[in-house]
Amino acid sequence: MSNLFLYVVTVLVWGSTWIAIEYQLGIVAPEVSVFYRFTLAALLLFAWCAGKGLRLRFSLTAHVRFALLGLLLFGLNYIVTYYAQQYITSALTAIAFSTMLWMNIINSRLFFGVRFDARVVTGAVFGIFGIAVLFLPQVENISFSDATFYGAALCVTGAFIASLGNMVSQGAQRAGLPVVQSNAWGMFYGALITGSIALFQGKAFVFDWSVQYVGSIVYLVLFGSIAAFGAYLTLLGRIGAHKAGYAMVMFPVVALVISFFFEGLEPGVNILAGVTLVIIGNVIILRPNNGKIIQMLRDRRISPRVPVSCVPGTAERSV
Repeated sequence: MSNLFLYVVTVLVWGSTWIAIEYQLGIVAPEVSVFYRFTLAALLLFAWCAGKGLRLRFSLTAHVRFALLGLLLFGLNYIVTYYAQQYITSALTAIAFSTMLWMNIINSRLFFGVRFDARVVTGAVFGIFGIAVLFLPQVENISFSDATFYGAALCVTGAFIASLGNMVSQGAQRAGLPVVQSNAWGMFYGALITGSIALFQGKAFVFDWSVQYVGSIVYLVLFGSIAAFGAYLTLLGRIGAHKAGYAMVMFPVVALVISFFFEGLEPGVNILAGVTLVIIGNVIILRPNNGKIIQMLRDRRISPRVPVSCVPGTAERSV
């Protein structure tokens, strides 16, 4: 599958999970909902791997990576985010979680020595500013009480935990561990850790049999967990967390589009301006690096008069 396809799947699916998560809040405690979600996802992935004959036995070192992946990306990250949404609006959640783009850029530098060029930084600035403009009306009317500040702090913490999980996944792929099996084991450990936290806190393992809750958990398991995480983490291994992380900025745009079609949202100037800025940032970060083409021309000492399209290997690449 092309990088563009993986990116589109990630953005479209995760951009629509905000609504599904809203249906999860209520009778069932957040920790228990996360436990249900990743237990079911892990079981389905294990069954799929077994049916395809994919190996599921790995070394102790690999399982340490899987456990870290589960703790950071399939456990604590979601618990913190679920709690955050009880204190702040979805607008603030989107803005706070979009900071993960910057976290991925910085963490990629710290953990893997990835040098981020001006293009990545410029695209990130456009993206974050676009998100701020997008939700400006909602944020302007918010009273920044202790509860709001606490919820925003929780959400930023969740984004940081998720960014660390991104680094673990990228390291695992560099070590040659396959994405599907890594996700299966990671979700298993994430469910185990989350379930243990829920037991320690004395949370009741009840289930909400309403159509909204059952429908949302089915969607989150099949699409939000298995499909989207598979696409995103594969993309992360190919183009790096500092670029793949821009998907976090695109999610609110998808959520607004859904709201436009199904909730009668009327696009104002701020929405059009914000979406434009986000898309510009997306193009800046993910477009092919023309600097490499120029360097290749110099290295091969090809005359500038020769059209670039005639130079072997300069065809446009996917995202």
